[in-house]
Amino acid sequence: MFTQIVDPLHNLGLTALVALVPLALLLALLAGYRMSAWLATLIASVVTFLLAVWIWGMPTRDGALAYLYGAATGIWAVDWITLWGVMIFNTLQVTGDFERFRRWLLAHATADVRVQAILLAWAFGALLEGLVGFGYPWAVVAPILIASGIPDLDALRVAAIANNAPVSYGALGVPIIALAAVTGIPLMALSASVGRIVAVLALLPPWILIYLVTGSRGLRGGWPLAIVGSLSYIAGQFPVSQWLGPYLPDIAGAIVSFAAVFMLLRFWRPSPMMGYGGRVVEQEQATANPAQEHGLSGAEVFRAWLPFIVLIVVVVLWTGPWSPLTRETIFSVKVTAMSPVTNKPVAAAFMFNPFISGTAILVSWVVILLFVRPTASQLGEVVRRTFHQMWGALLVGAFIFGLAFTFNFSGMATSLAYAFSRLGTGYLIVAPLLGWIGVALSGSNTSTNAMFGYFQVLVGSLLHFPNLLLPSLNSVGAEIGKPIAPQTASVGVSTSRFVRNEGEVIRHNMGWTFVLLGYLILIALLFYFVLPQAMST
Repeated sequence: MFTQIVDPLHNLGLTALVALVPLALLLALLAGYRMSAWLATLIASVVTFLLAVWIWGMPTRDGALAYLYGAATGIWAVDWITLWGVMIFNTLQVTGDFERFRRWLLAHATADVRVQAILLAWAFGALLEGLVGFGYPWAVVAPILIASGIPDLDALRVAAIANNAPVSYGALGVPIIALAAVTGIPLMALSASVGRIVAVLALLPPWILIYLVTGSRGLRGGWPLAIVGSLSYIAGQFPVSQWLGPYLPDIAGAIVSFAAVFMLLRFWRPSPMMGYGGRVVEQEQATANPAQEHGLSGAEVFRAWLPFIVLIVVVVLWTGPWSPLTRETIFSVKVTAMSPVTNKPVAAAFMFNPFISGTAILVSWVVILLFVRPTASQLGEVVRRTFHQMWGALLVGAFIFGLAFTFNFSGMATSLAYAFSRLGTGYLIVAPLLGWIGVALSGSNTSTNAMFGYFQVLVGSLLHFPNLLLPSLNSVGAEIGKPIAPQTASVGVSTSRFVRNEGEVIRHNMGWTFVLLGYLILIALLFYFVLPQAMST
């Protein structure tokens, strides 16, 4: 069995810098040269493989298997989900059902862009993240925001920033489930500790969203929206994460947030109402009756919501903790290396379960077809449109997971984390940064937790930190990095004019991820110095 080399250059600082090359290259190609994500991840994965063989001494055959198992995991665990999610979206677009849904949402969101940002990007986006994740909220929410008058690039940024807080509980809690699997920490304990951090993190994004769409002037008149939007999401998310587990916090938070914002709008509306950029909306638009504005009958409103009701029911019944389907693995393959730090094997594995979440979304699509009844020509258009939008994103899913598995299997991830662990208490700054780095490399909170979760536990033990703190920060740090994750961006832009131009979007999003990362570091200090008992089992 291949034994990883922690410091192949005999200088831990230099080794760590070389281990950062894949991330630096990836971000340079995407944000600097604005290269398509599929090509950037292909180049970065080749460079990662060569460094792993040349510097870290990874056996070529075992490394190739690790890369292939990673690529297969990306295709089956991520691409299979996003493909059918976008198929549902395109089916609703081609049949006109999405237009009816958009009209209903915009009518009830009023003409004020601040309300639209909170109701659509924040609350509705959290619902989609809780059900599907992997960039799907961007793909659905951004077109609605664009139709309401927000420029394409800014609409994608709003959808991305709104998508931060819900990510750890995305796709019915898959990232937390993965974190529990690799760390050996009880699932409920991790769900609760991540929930405590997310509850504090979720206080900030609604304020940022309002600022992004209307500036500081919009914040002065729209602050009740930020307060109600954040607190209502927390009111749904927090108790579920503490006592029911990681499966439904996003869905509960989204539903409570929807209800609270709708209730707020019955008694209060921002004045003056503003469009994008802080311009004042005409009075007749501001006072329009939502029922008259969308012009839909009760039956048409029900039809517009029906696909999302089907998606919620099928996915929750299929993938919840009560269902045996997601645990049915037909076969698995793996290749292992030995970590000299943990003295335990590190596995790069692929497990084939035909009934994973992506299959649930496929079944949801089939059920939706029975209700919307598209014609053969419409179905053909759905397939053509989905292929045009998604082929690049599907390649990214394979290449980025191959890169992540190689990075972990070769020992590059261990070298990087081990170097950072020498910082002592200062590691509190680095722990969320590793999550940010991991999601930038892998595009997935789930794979980031798989890459760095156990090492975060080990470092916490060496530094005598509360045992839940570092793995929880790893997961939430990955949330912060999602707006610049190549795989997420590839799916997120699939319904916009930035298809295969993800670099432009990543560059536009990056600054705000640093703001949120700084806020998360302050949260880490709060829990370490003030509330350490909240991060201990």
